[in-house]
Amino acid sequence: MPELPEVETTRRGLDSVITGHQLNEIRIHHHQFRWPIPENLNQILQGHVLQACERRGKYLLLAFEHGGLIIHLGMSGSIRRVAPGEFLLKHDHVEFVFDNAEFRLNDPRRFGAVLWHPAENGDILNHQLLARLGIEPFDPQFTATYLHKALQDKKSAIKTVLLSGEIVVGVGNIYASESLFRARINPQTAAQTLSHARCKRLHQAILDTLTAALESGGSTLKDYTGTNGEVGAYFAIHAAVYDKENVPCKSCGTPIRKIIQGQRATYFCPKCQRY
Repeated sequence: MPELPEVETTRRGLDSVITGHQLNEIRIHHHQFRWPIPENLNQILQGHVLQACERRGKYLLLAFEHGGLIIHLGMSGSIRRVAPGEFLLKHDHVEFVFDNAEFRLNDPRRFGAVLWHPAENGDILNHQLLARLGIEPFDPQFTATYLHKALQDKKSAIKTVLLSGEIVVGVGNIYASESLFRARINPQTAAQTLSHARCKRLHQAILDTLTAALESGGSTLKDYTGTNGEVGAYFAIHAAVYDKENVPCKSCGTPIRKIIQGQRATYFCPKCQRY
């Protein structure tokens, strides 16, 4: 699944090209996503100028003067730039035709979303999909002290708590495993038992992991590419444990273990992450 670094990489690619430009047409080839795409979306947006391209958690927010688009890439979606008239690929379900560039949303599983939030409905951040999201990891208010305090009533495993997105957004399955390895914390440890010192390590590990992912364009996932079709290099350069079951730990040589937590694969070193 595209996680925060992949979505932020996509946001940056879109923002650098189409912010300030007019949307001439939206062509929708399949309306049935996780939630149906509005049938009249082209009528709503045709001829309007994109004012900002933002992100909240794993959601892209395309702001227009009369409302905003909420886009989620689902399990395997991506948005890429195409040449005018380029042949559609399988699973190219939505085309965004601006006055200076064209982009296509490709989503093989159609688990993503393209939703319209009119301005009269209030602040887009109060939309039901966004209102309960945790703090952004690069927000100055996300500190080790904030993390430690927020974990005090969390009895679940720390990996599960990170994945929930209720305390901090963007630490998805891949980067949660990597962050916990950097912090030398066992993913099964009860979140509320972490001391302030361990939360300080985890806080820094989250920032370092996400920064490394952003700098390398995200992860090379099955179907994810950036807006120019490039794949991320995080796995090749930085990944220490994710998807490395039985591979020797790069720190101690112990084989990496795989367990299942909340129906998601977790990878860790049983020696380096003993507690």
